Amino acid sequence: MRAHPGGGEAGTAEKGTPGIKVLMPALSPTMEEGNIVKWLKKEGETVNAGDALCEIETDKAVVTMESSDDGILAKILVEEGSKNVRLGSLIGLLVEEGQDWKQVEIPIDGSDPSSLAPPAPALTSTPADPSVSAPPKLEHQPGKLQVRLSPAARNILETHGLDPSNITPSGPRGIFTKEDALKLLEEKQKGKSGELKPLVSPAPPQLTAVPSASQATAVTSAYPRPAVPPVSTPGQPAALGTFTEIPASNIRRIIAKRLTESKTAIPHAYAAADCDIDAILKLRKELAKDDIKVSVNDFIIKATAVTLKQMPDVNVTWDGEVCRQLQSIDISIAVATDRGLITPIIKDVAAKGIKEIAASAKALAKKARDGKLLPEEYQGGSFSISNLGMFGINDFTAVINPPQACILAVGRARPELKIVEDEEGNEKLQQHQLMTVTLSSDGRVVDDELASKFLETLKANIENPMRLALC
Repeated sequence: MRAHPGGGEAGTAEKGTPGIKVLMPALSPTMEEGNIVKWLKKEGETVNAGDALCEIETDKAVVTMESSDDGILAKILVEEGSKNVRLGSLIGLLVEEGQDWKQVEIPIDGSDPSSLAPPAPALTSTPADPSVSAPPKLEHQPGKLQVRLSPAARNILETHGLDPSNITPSGPRGIFTKEDALKLLEEKQKGKSGELKPLVSPAPPQLTAVPSASQATAVTSAYPRPAVPPVSTPGQPAALGTFTEIPASNIRRIIAKRLTESKTAIPHAYAAADCDIDAILKLRKELAKDDIKVSVNDFIIKATAVTLKQMPDVNVTWDGEVCRQLQSIDISIAVATDRGLITPIIKDVAAKGIKEIAASAKALAKKARDGKLLPEEYQGGSFSISNLGMFGINDFTAVINPPQACILAVGRARPELKIVEDEEGNEKLQQHQLMTVTLSSDGRVVDDELASKFLETLKANIENPMRLALC
């Protein structure tokens, strides 16, 4: 948060006590906007530097925003529950102690709704009124196909009074994009809006003869499908093809964006190995007798860190131009939360024991689910691990978390029979617990040979857990 005196620079609605601006801060490197979850101070309360002012949902987690100034919280300009507040937007005002906080000067731009993202399209049906000359509100009208608008496109259309039905949307799933709106505005300025292609195709010519079944199908298909199926209305029975739109949180949108970027920009390569975890399960039982509770995943994290220490060429990141070999082995562990997937980081894992790793993993997972992770607890990392074994998944492939070069996907432990030799050299069937681990690697920095050697070394470390105490 950056705060500075706000009196007079942008103009004020009324004269009074000069205020200190409280702005929406950048709480993560990829944050572009945030949601105000809760104000922790009330208007009129004293605030000291370092005090928690409010909780903000970023693209990663819910983070507590601290005050950088002393004073009194004079005015909350963005209420709790406000969504998509842009970085640098004015969200509150402080005054110095001893001043009349009730008479704080409110900047003219302090209540500007443009700091918030435009609202979603209205779902109410309003009959079209040709006598109204105001710009269309872009609501659903009977007899017209509903056009789904992006926030930027909606703002342009309402500002210039444009009708989106005069042009065919070019966005995915029929979304009317900002580029469509700009094109429509340009055509209007040139006086060519009447020549644009209509959204609805003209009706086919009527047939004089009774069509056959196949002909009837062809006639029906001549009408275009709606750009978006009709949205369901609360309190009314659902019509065929309706859906319920669920707003995406900041975290969900960023996850979608980063996953798409990762799968399209990174050349993923995959390799898998089956690991015998009988020795780990036996060691877990021995540790449990001494009241030391650790999971199989804790051993996997430690074995991965030891393998990265033995093979530092895999402990790398790619920034788009150069490969960086990292000195510290910081492992990101994937944690599923109600807000989406997040990867808190266990720092310097190679130097930690199994018990310490277990405690760190448990604490970070709880903070992740509670939305209380600090930025430094989920930013960075050199290698990721995602474990779906607890859901009964045998094996899967995971998406790389850039700029990291690798992610390890861990499946469940499963019993399988294997032929072994006894002390006398006789072959017999014996049951073993096997677990499949799948490595997704960035082919630009970790080639197939290096990935194969990494899995071979990791498999040996997992099957011989006593090695982990030596590193």
